[in-house]
Amino acid sequence: MPDPAPHRVSAWRTRTDYSDRQAIVEATRSAIDALALPADFVRPGDRVVLKPNWVKEHDERHPGPGAWEHVVTHPAVIEAVIRWSAPRLAGSGSIVVCDAPQTDSSFAALRRYCQLDALIATCRADFPGVRIELLDLRPEEWHAVDGVTVSKTTLPGDPAGSTLVQLNAGSEFVGYSGCGKLYGASYDMAETNEHHQGSRHEYLLCRTPMDADVLINLPKLKTHKKVGVTCALKNLVGINANKNWLPHHTEGTPSQGGDQFPANTTKARLEHQWMGAAKRFLRNSPALSRLFVPLKKAGRLVFGDTQKVVRSGNWHGNDTCWRMVLDLNKCLFFFDGAGQHRREPLRYLAVVDGIIGGEGNGPMSPDPVPCGAILAGTHPLAVDCASATLMGFDPQRLPLLAGGFRMRAPDFAGFAYDTVELSSNHPAWTGPVAALRETFHFRPHFGWTGAIERTAPPRSPAPR
Repeated sequence: MPDPAPHRVSAWRTRTDYSDRQAIVEATRSAIDALALPADFVRPGDRVVLKPNWVKEHDERHPGPGAWEHVVTHPAVIEAVIRWSAPRLAGSGSIVVCDAPQTDSSFAALRRYCQLDALIATCRADFPGVRIELLDLRPEEWHAVDGVTVSKTTLPGDPAGSTLVQLNAGSEFVGYSGCGKLYGASYDMAETNEHHQGSRHEYLLCRTPMDADVLINLPKLKTHKKVGVTCALKNLVGINANKNWLPHHTEGTPSQGGDQFPANTTKARLEHQWMGAAKRFLRNSPALSRLFVPLKKAGRLVFGDTQKVVRSGNWHGNDTCWRMVLDLNKCLFFFDGAGQHRREPLRYLAVVDGIIGGEGNGPMSPDPVPCGAILAGTHPLAVDCASATLMGFDPQRLPLLAGGFRMRAPDFAGFAYDTVELSSNHPAWTGPVAALRETFHFRPHFGWTGAIERTAPPRSPAPR
């Protein structure tokens, strides 16, 4: 089913909190209905997969049940999408709500805070015949002390298994000079670089989302330390079966061919050497990881806190992470659950929870921004351009979005930036996205300040 209007996005304005679930249901339906999807977009018997953003069960600065509504996709939005899609299944088929949160997150706490079990039980009772499931896709959960992984628990993972996608020549890492110095999700850099070298570029994905007939992406409207904004494109990190295959940054400074730090200062060189030695040690001796906790605290006093200092590719010069994000979207759009090229186009919908967004140190420690917005669209690049614009950012200054319009084949865009259009019940949000004038003014992550706003010229973070 070809997408009739991939460049069209709708943005529905509603209340700026989650207290009225019916208002959220109505706004979600209105945003989706404005897209004029084909009547058979969701068909009886389909496998529908909902992919929320469940990156962390709470704001990292405020552990506990009181600070999560600005961090994860709210259950009210998830329920609204279930109630939109379930009737179209006509009493057959399935709806799976799933994600692979950050490995050191607690899925038990997440489902408790968001009352996910009660949500699923209510929807099952209201839609008999439709199999509705809740899944944690992760193969393991890490337990951390002060940011240091000290133990791991094996989890069932995706019951459907995993999908190996060999993107190879279609990867955005082809010809990238940082290959060989790529850093993934853990200390084992050798594993990351093994899967990204020369003409070999591959990913291990969870099969349930890859097997979907309809995938409905449910991202949160937030800033992000490594790619500027996290919305529909970036949300696909949560369909991975092994996140260490995902390059997050390139070790070193720009003068060394890396993007880990913005400048080749003495502190940056010392930290790179010290952290590099520690990572190699822990990779070979994971049982001794607890010994690293006091060393990391000491390092924070010397080199500065990550909440204030740019490191680990957390700045606008990160030339690595956006490539990985585009690769993941290519994997979803062009490959099926068997890792083969799709015979039929994926039916895809993104519904963005922008009721309370997150600004500043996203994605796990943002400050809340009450926006009262639900966005919907059938193409992640168009949705992200509209979302970034409403946040007050310039899509053409974000490497992830600018790169999306010039990606190597296979290219899943098929339209130009200046054709992206927004429709809304709010007149000021209607028309070409590039001409939108009324926006919010999200504060970017400090490593992106001055580089992506619609009015400010780009600048580099202060040297360390």
